Amino acid sequence: MLRTAGLPRPTIACLPAHWHNTPERIAPAVREKIRGIGRNYERIFVLYGDCGTGGELDRMLEREGVERIPGPHCYQFFMGTDEFTETAEREPGCFYLTDYLVRHFDRLIVAGLGLDRYPELRDMYFGNYTRLIYIAQTDDPALRRKAQRAADRLGLACEVRYRAYGELAAFVNRAMVPAGD
Repeated sequence: MLRTAGLPRPTIACLPAHWHNTPERIAPAVREKIRGIGRNYERIFVLYGDCGTGGELDRMLEREGVERIPGPHCYQFFMGTDEFTETAEREPGCFYLTDYLVRHFDRLIVAGLGLDRYPELRDMYFGNYTRLIYIAQTDDPALRRKAQRAADRLGLACEVRYRAYGELAAFVNRAMVPAGD
């Protein structure tokens, strides 16, 4: 994914992915992380979509002078902006999963939305969806099978699109070029 020959190795600091379920926590947590590590780094980049913050993440990053990968969520940058936009416009009833969401589907989607306790909610949540699109970062047959089971559980057709890291890889590689080059 990364071109690192002759470039400094990046340091990666992560936030809990389940915060996508509570987007109001994202901007304050990212700000805390930036302020906690900022004095140790010349440049910081955020590899996180807006993810439901309503623009608060971008407003905070502007105040902090930090750049992030463009896009409203990871589905766009993993799939690629053009393909994602075209798919969303052509078929707005798509429900998207990434490797992480496929791995943790039962915990984040089924239990997180209460479908394990109230299966009748499935049609309320997913009744207007027609297809589950699994944007695969890895070519893993076990994850493809899990994505199919997830689609079956939701009553949706399943499509797998292997896109690796999409625009994320290019963004990270550009960020790795030393400042001023």
